[in-house]
Amino acid sequence: MLIACAPTTWPGEAPEEQILTEIARAGYAAAVAMPREGRTAHETVRLYARHWLFPAPGLFSADFWRAERREAILDEARQQARFTLDVGCNELFLSTGGFQQYVGLRGKHRSQLAGRITAEDGMNSAEWRRFADLLNRVGEIANRDSVRCCFRNQVGSVIETAQEIEKLLSRTDPALVYFGPDTGHLAWAGVDPVEFCRQHAKRIRAICLKDINPEVLRQGLARRWDYDGFVRGGLFVELGAGCVDFPGVFEVVEAAGFEGWAIVEPDATPASSAPEVAAASREYLVKIIHSTQ
Repeated sequence: MLIACAPTTWPGEAPEEQILTEIARAGYAAAVAMPREGRTAHETVRLYARHWLFPAPGLFSADFWRAERREAILDEARQQARFTLDVGCNELFLSTGGFQQYVGLRGKHRSQLAGRITAEDGMNSAEWRRFADLLNRVGEIANRDSVRCCFRNQVGSVIETAQEIEKLLSRTDPALVYFGPDTGHLAWAGVDPVEFCRQHAKRIRAICLKDINPEVLRQGLARRWDYDGFVRGGLFVELGAGCVDFPGVFEVVEAAGFEGWAIVEPDATPASSAPEVAAASREYLVKIIHSTQ
């Protein structure tokens, strides 16, 4: 298993050089790498090497249900697949929008309904067809560069609930679109991460690791918070401090032969505590991985 840290643990205004330095000091050998305007893949590799880090798989996100965005999305996917390969990775996480962009039959966008999604809030049949078709096409394009696309679930997007994830996996080609579950977002959506990973273990090629505070989750659902309300309330915590059963998750995926990337990504951390959260998460992760082997 390959372990990396995501820079998104740090606030957006934190300088990249500082983030990479602190990721390395926290004990990681790799960090998530994303394309940046004006910087080549080769320059990205050299930047990471100066910090004794390897690049780890990034994320390509798009509104896959929007017909008018199809060609632009395909072009962007080609560029990111090439970048992914050029920095030395063979996996790429895929995710989707919907936070502010998608409004369901109840007249609310998805981020307003985080954790409380009903069938009325989801895509219609035509949108589902476009979504699955385009995702397959992106997977096909990436495959040409020996890059495997791993779809990642996310609360607040149009693929949040167990039913939505299952529907998407059933409508996409498993040889083109793999699964890259986000453990924290599964738990936030009311899904048991261990059982869900057990059901789809052979399709998992990468995994995103988050943990959540169950008391904050209960409070937010009761008070009908939106996405940002949960985040401000302290939903995300360092690995091992919340309710996700990581030993169970790793036991399931390792039994299926998983040898891919595990991305540590505790979200919405204050800048002052981001290095501590990253270090504590890695320490916990290394301990439980060794205990399951």
